[in-house]
Amino acid sequence: MEKQKAGTGPSGGIQSLDSALRLLMEMAARSGPVSLTDLARDCAMPPSKVHRYLASFHNAGLVEQAGRSGKYDLGPAAVSLGLSAIGRLDFVNRASDAIPDLRLETGLTVLLSVWGNSGATVIRWERAESPTVTSMGLGTTLPLLSSASGRAFLAWGPRAPLKTALETELRRLKRNPSLIPDLDPSSRGIEDLVALTRRRGYACVEGMFIPGLVALAAPVLDWQGEAQAVVTLIGTDPAVLRAGSDEVEKLTAFCRAQSFAPLGDQSGPSET
Repeated sequence: MEKQKAGTGPSGGIQSLDSALRLLMEMAARSGPVSLTDLARDCAMPPSKVHRYLASFHNAGLVEQAGRSGKYDLGPAAVSLGLSAIGRLDFVNRASDAIPDLRLETGLTVLLSVWGNSGATVIRWERAESPTVTSMGLGTTLPLLSSASGRAFLAWGPRAPLKTALETELRRLKRNPSLIPDLDPSSRGIEDLVALTRRRGYACVEGMFIPGLVALAAPVLDWQGEAQAVVTLIGTDPAVLRAGSDEVEKLTAFCRAQSFAPLGDQSGPSET
């Protein structure tokens, strides 16, 4: 076996560069400036070594040093790198490429939707081996309040684009509350639904949009915590909707991996 070259890590990387990047990632994980001493301690590096790295970062504009405190923080070049990465991050296509794997893992039909001019619109459809009987397909627009996809957009989508659809569906629901039995057709009812959905980390419906089918949906979140897309699992067994089910765990893990912001929100009223 060829002897490992000095200065290289077991995976072929450069050890000194790996250490430098670990230092930068530690700074990025903090909410504000950090002293050299604290940084050295938390990265398990000698202060003299950390100082040399910080000097190089400072020359490159990746870090800057505060005035009297002497603490270090990320600099303008780090901001430029971050903004460039954000601009290149394609949430929708990345999730679309990955959903065939989610179908294989869950055995359920998977659809991907985005918010279009008319509402939550299906743009990708991966059918399970045992297909569900439904007229849904590419281009289908899903309701905001009675579909899992719509409810995920309601909980994590930007409020302004949803306003018209929400007002229209609420007016119809107030005339016939039995259409969606688990929802109080009021502003408070909507707030409670949003709080519950965000706390769970997913939305679900049981046979309300299409009788005999159940669905659970979770968002793909951008850096602002808003849904760029929603991934939905469709099946026939109500057990998949239970908190902690294998399908819930796989869906939320998938969406976390595709998202920039974390799922879940501990605020809001408790679940009943």
